[in-house]
Amino acid sequence: MKALVTTDDADNADGRLRLDPVDEPEPLPGQALIAVSAVAVNRGELSVLDELPPGSRIGWDVAGTVLRPAADGSGPAVGTRVVGLADRDGWAERVALDTRRLARLPDAVDWAAAAALPVAGLTALYALQRAGRLLGRTVLITGAGGGVGRAAVQLASAAGAHVIAWVGSPDRATGLAALGADVVATYGTDPGVPVDILLDSCGGTVLTRAFESVAPGGSVVVYGNTARAELRLPRDWGRARPGVSLHYVFLFDEITRHDVGHDLAFLLQLVTEERLDPQVALVGSWTDPAPALRCLDRRQVNGKVVLAL
Repeated sequence: MKALVTTDDADNADGRLRLDPVDEPEPLPGQALIAVSAVAVNRGELSVLDELPPGSRIGWDVAGTVLRPAADGSGPAVGTRVVGLADRDGWAERVALDTRRLARLPDAVDWAAAAALPVAGLTALYALQRAGRLLGRTVLITGAGGGVGRAAVQLASAAGAHVIAWVGSPDRATGLAALGADVVATYGTDPGVPVDILLDSCGGTVLTRAFESVAPGGSVVVYGNTARAELRLPRDWGRARPGVSLHYVFLFDEITRHDVGHDLAFLLQLVTEERLDPQVALVGSWTDPAPALRCLDRRQVNGKVVLAL
C-alpha cells in the first residue's frame, strides 16, 4: 500500500511529503483495519514535518471503512463507516486504529466533514470542559479563525456562553458570527467586559494581552502556541486577578483520561443535528497535497483542510 511520508526537502511546505510504498499495517487485538477515505491536515502536523527524519509517517485524523474488525471483538463490524484518531500514521491507504478511538459515522456525515472532526473537535471539547461552567459566562477565544477555534466558538455558544472571538486579521473572521460569536475582533482589542474564560492557542503577546481581561476567579486554558514564543503573563497576573486558574490541554495526553469513542460520537451527533459544523474549508487530493498544505501553512483558509483518497 502507499502512504504520505516525509522527505528531506524542507525548503517549504510544498515539498515535504511524497507518496511511497509502505508495509501493510498489522493490527493488534484491540485494533480494527480501516480503508481510509479522507484525512485532515492539522497545523500541529505541519509544524513537526521538518523535525522528522525522511520516510517518517504522519497523520492523526482519519475517516474510512472497516476492512477487518478487531480480533478481540471490540469495535464495529466489517463495512462500518467510521471516524477515528490515529497514532501519527493515518495518511495512508489503510491504517490500524484502536477501537477505543473510533466512532461509527452516520450516513448523513460525509467523509470530509468526518475527517475534520477528531483533533479539532476533541481539543475544543476538552479545553472547554477544563474551563468549567459555560452558561452565562464570557469566553474569549484566541485563534478563533482556525479549526479548533471555530469548533470552540460553536460549542461555547451552544452551551450558553457569551463568545468573543479574536483573530489575526479581518480575513480570518469570515463566518464566525454565523457560528455563534457575539463579538469578533482582531488580537488586542479591548473586550469591554471581564472575561470569565480564556481559551488561547496563540501564546506570545496575544496571550499576554488576552490575560489582562481575565476576571478574578476566571479560568485560562492554553492548548497551543502558534507564535512559537514564550508564554508570558502580565507582571501583576496573580495579585490583580486572585483565584485565576491556569491549565494546559494537550490532546494526546487528554485522550488517556477520556472515552474518546464516546466523545467522537457526541460530536458527530451535534453534526447530524446541525449544531456543529466541522468547517471544511478546502478538500484536496492526497496524490498532490502541496496546494492544500500551502494554503494551511500560509493561513489562506478559514477552517479545516482535508485530503481525499
